[in-house]
Amino acid sequence: MTARLEGPISTGAEWTFELLEQYDRAIGEIARNEFHLDTYPNQIEVIASEQMLDAYASLGLPIGYPHWSYGKEFIRNEQAYRKGQRGLAYEIVINSNPCIAYLMEENSLPMQALVIAHACYGHNSFFKGNYLFRQWTNADAIIDYMVFARNFVMQCEERYGHEAVESVLDSCHALMSHGVDRYRRPTPLSAEEERARQRERSEYAWKQYDEIWRTLPARGNQGRDSAEDVLRYPPEPQENLLYFIEKHAPKMEMWQREIVRIVRKLAQYFYPQGLTKVMNEGWATFWHYTLLNRMHDKRLVDDGFMLEVLQSHTNVVTQRGYDQRGYGGLNPYALGFAMMTDLRRICEKPTAEDREWFPDIAGGDWLKVLDFAMRNYKDESFIGQFLSPNLIREFHLFAVADHSEKEHLLVDSTHNEQGYRRVRQLLSQQYNRDGQVPDIQIVDYAHRGDRSLTLQHRLFRGRPLDDDAVEVMKHLARLWGFKVRLQTIGEDGRVHNEREALPA
Repeated sequence: MTARLEGPISTGAEWTFELLEQYDRAIGEIARNEFHLDTYPNQIEVIASEQMLDAYASLGLPIGYPHWSYGKEFIRNEQAYRKGQRGLAYEIVINSNPCIAYLMEENSLPMQALVIAHACYGHNSFFKGNYLFRQWTNADAIIDYMVFARNFVMQCEERYGHEAVESVLDSCHALMSHGVDRYRRPTPLSAEEERARQRERSEYAWKQYDEIWRTLPARGNQGRDSAEDVLRYPPEPQENLLYFIEKHAPKMEMWQREIVRIVRKLAQYFYPQGLTKVMNEGWATFWHYTLLNRMHDKRLVDDGFMLEVLQSHTNVVTQRGYDQRGYGGLNPYALGFAMMTDLRRICEKPTAEDREWFPDIAGGDWLKVLDFAMRNYKDESFIGQFLSPNLIREFHLFAVADHSEKEHLLVDSTHNEQGYRRVRQLLSQQYNRDGQVPDIQIVDYAHRGDRSLTLQHRLFRGRPLDDDAVEVMKHLARLWGFKVRLQTIGEDGRVHNEREALPA
């Protein structure tokens, strides 16, 4: 017996909250029942354009601690938006449980439905399924933790002064990209545990304070270091600068350490997003396209609805040429969507080339293949594993060697088997975070001497230092409280350059 085809949920561009609820229900049923997408519960908020600008400025989180940089970012975005120099995102989605999605009230109904499919079922399922988000973030606790962070920072401003708190936050923000544990799983966030730890710290500091200790004479063995005193500390290089500062900065007060910890936790929360931009946006774009087309197949939306959706979708996944206005490199939406779509094609309609390059997935179940890729890869490995010769040709990708010691450019790789592998390898390396952030590690803390801190920058790994390095060094010295030196190490293992900074 053939099921009766339903008519469109609605017609026209105007939306109501009742219609949004109907579309969310219809999209969710298709996502769960037909494509087996696993998501957190959704919380949809409709906001005005000014509220969207405010969300831009505060890193997309619904609540956060106050800082001047957020106001500056709000003004910059607002002026560009009012002058027509830039548009606003149709949505912002937060990796939390429930998953919070902000929709702009200015959107038409088809755009609201697209956003629901994109954010509430695309990004949401990626947040819940990808291994980086599962291991490095805690969706259940981020909102409560940010409430704790906001209250703590504001209390510190009342007690210690606005300028003192702002100074610590400025320095922490400057070092935010060096406050991440790449290999060690961080402890779960818990606002209640943070508050309990704060009380314990305050009680301990109060109990330990005694003026009589200031009257004791100095030890008589000063100047004679034991074998333990001269041991290098830390025993191994430390890459998480903010963590080391939080635990070991000699003169830092307890409230300052907690602020360092807050910024470090925030940096850790955003760490997976920087590693999965192509995959996350490609996955969400693929699913809004697939889900809404499925709704059209089931006649839940009409042709006019789909025309508006496809126009917006096409704008999102357009890859501009290098000589076109607005070119900004590879569009992550375009590359991610193309790779997800290509994986489905390889499974459903593989060519002889596909069977040679991807023998394990060609002709397989595309839902299982995409789900496996989403859960177990990041941008670097995803491109290195699944970028096909077909897409390399479609995007007109090839490699050009530009070496400073050479007078001419050299076409390194073209469209042949060796060239395809070389292009795929080089492109995947561009999405390696280790190549985007300078490799800086703490190698020595003179804890028995002048308490200076020595860091090393590996010139042959990661990104080279730029002109901002001196300013960042000043922030590091401000937090540490003593002299900080940064050595640049070349491939020969020798110090090529050394910078020093003293606390202001």
